[in-house]
Amino acid sequence: MTSRHADSNGEMTVTRDDLVALLNEDLAREYQAVISYVIYSQVLKGPQYMNIAAELEKHAAEELSHALTLAGQIDYLGGMPIATPKPVKTSSEADAMLRFDLEAETETIHHYRQRVRQCEALGEYAIAEHIRDILVQEQDHQVALASALGIEVPNATKAKTPLHDEHSRINAGITRDV
Repeated sequence: MTSRHADSNGEMTVTRDDLVALLNEDLAREYQAVISYVIYSQVLKGPQYMNIAAELEKHAAEELSHALTLAGQIDYLGGMPIATPKPVKTSSEADAMLRFDLEAETETIHHYRQRVRQCEALGEYAIAEHIRDILVQEQDHQVALASALGIEVPNATKAKTPLHDEHSRINAGITRDV
């Protein structure tokens, strides 16, 4: 990858190549979401989960739309969309599945907030707008999942994933190696 630098706000500025790699990570999360929503919507059992199971089916279709949007933007930037999802967690417990989805949505929101700033820093305003549209739906998914679990909507300001790799540090806005 080419070099990056911190801007006047201390945010990490990325290159177009970096953006392609980061959007591919986002695409892997969208694939993960499609798979998990398809599975979870079909295996949730009990009358208390009927409404959320139907909602998860809608989420699966929306996540597929997000994946298509991201793949198009990656292609626009001259990159090749990846074909591998992030790992999908499963459980026999309905609440655990919903918590897995909530955690994934919260992480995705965090990354998309970073991505909007990164796109704008590169002057890629149209890509930023596409991501904003996706972000609105992701936040709706987060609210629906938290409501189904009867808990507060988690704060997506900080990522919960470890900062072991370069892209994780860029996502977190860290300007030096840890």
